[in-house]
Amino acid sequence: MHLVCAWLALLAAPFWETKAPGDWTEAQIGMLLHDSPWAQMAEPAPAVQVYLATAHPVREAEAELARRRGKPLSEEYVDYLAQEGANKLVVAIAYKNSTALADAEEAHRMEEESIMRVGRQKYKIEGHFPPVPSDPFLRLVFPRAATERDKTITFELYLPGYGPYHDAEFRVRDMMYKGKLEM
Repeated sequence: MHLVCAWLALLAAPFWETKAPGDWTEAQIGMLLHDSPWAQMAEPAPAVQVYLATAHPVREAEAELARRRGKPLSEEYVDYLAQEGANKLVVAIAYKNSTALADAEEAHRMEEESIMRVGRQKYKIEGHFPPVPSDPFLRLVFPRAATERDKTITFELYLPGYGPYHDAEFRVRDMMYKGKLEM
């Protein structure tokens, strides 16, 4: 009997599939933004929180957090997502040291050396949104180049102020949301 219960628990749909964002707990939102198919801690130490901000469940989590905390995302970023979100992939990186981004040479190096790998193809960032007080995440913009046929998406990120290089790899097949690939 215990084996059957354990098997059924494994087959249960995750909360982001079964509950509306307004019903998610703070812990569930935290899990979605830290340890889900769309989020992880990029290594090496010190590990950095990284998530795919254009994935539908992540967008819902960010919107719900903004609503609860009364801290809306930057209007410029929200407008950009409305216009370009279908064609771009945005990676959000928790950034506590925004002064490191103020160094023009370091910011330029981040733009030149941060890449996304899909299969054997490399893609450079196409732009970024710096952290602001109401949204302490650096957001890097990449082309939406991955498809369901790809196995992984890997980000090799040069992050000023964090010990330069961090890697994050996402498995494409795990990023399904309501039967559709979400990135």
